[in-house]
Amino acid sequence: MTIPTSSADLTPAWLTGFLGGAGHDVTVTSVGSEPVGSGQMAGSYRLALTYAEPTHLPTTMVAKLAIGELPQRQFASGVFRNEVLFYQRLAPTLAVPRPDCYASVISPEHTEFVLLLKDMAPAVQGDQIAGCTPHQARAVALAAAGLHGPRWCDQTLLEVPGLALPTHDDRVLMDSVLEPMADAFRSRFVLDEHETATIDWLVATAGDWLERPPRRFALIHGDLRIDNVLFGPDVQVTVVDWQTITPGNPLRDIAFLLSTSLNVEDRRTHERAIVAAYHAALGGFGVTDYTLDECWADYVDSLIQAPLIIVFGCGAAIPTERGDRMFTTMLARCAAAIEDLVPGALW
Repeated sequence: MTIPTSSADLTPAWLTGFLGGAGHDVTVTSVGSEPVGSGQMAGSYRLALTYAEPTHLPTTMVAKLAIGELPQRQFASGVFRNEVLFYQRLAPTLAVPRPDCYASVISPEHTEFVLLLKDMAPAVQGDQIAGCTPHQARAVALAAAGLHGPRWCDQTLLEVPGLALPTHDDRVLMDSVLEPMADAFRSRFVLDEHETATIDWLVATAGDWLERPPRRFALIHGDLRIDNVLFGPDVQVTVVDWQTITPGNPLRDIAFLLSTSLNVEDRRTHERAIVAAYHAALGGFGVTDYTLDECWADYVDSLIQAPLIIVFGCGAAIPTERGDRMFTTMLARCAAAIEDLVPGALW
């Protein structure tokens, strides 16, 4: 099967074969598409489908696929592999709210993929630049407990191909690219002294942080921020964009979420309460040998996740005006969090 890299190639005939291969005996007779979301690494499109016969399948779905030229897709092949792996093997073992997946395929080189996902409308995507309310951030943190708790310190996670805790070799690889990417980030944007100091701190300390074995681990999203969350009625949340999954300290997700998605004053006022609510939710999944003080210490230790993802994400993404504003907004917020909570980190 040729795997499309353009929404124009999601034809009725292709979709009929794709759904049939996933066990859905339907004939798609027409399809319309419109772009949705603001993804930096792949394209997402809402499909309006008609069928030749009655079916249990919905008439709208969201198709996610690799787009762009081959070199860009080759660069992003690892994250494409991760997302398909998540839906095919990991999602059924977790309690995190995410879209249902009707069909999935990925090429052997991981440079082409398609996912057909449940359309979560009328839920709407969060806006990373505008930020979110403390109530919304708390809802996302509780949803993250459903990601982390079910497979807390589960050694079988490390047996899944492509999932492993960081090694010294990973640290060497990161060290080889982090400083050049940080230099590129500095040259691309006008940064104030706090933001510059945050990038300097990242380059100086990320290697040791990455290589240090976590005291506890779970499957983490890796890019948990509100651009990757759909908010429905009554602040129901659905987490999307599972491209950066990895085993790691679960508080990396919570630290990244709160330090980049809340404005500075809201974070200062509410972060301890949100971390406490997340910690309590873990207990519902049997996590009992983990104190709130340990959880808070892991939160502070994990704040480096934010500038790390910002620098690497900016370097990997196709440049856009919104993307540039997003990365600089996130950096300003997380720089304030690091200055508040990590004594001596910046000065």
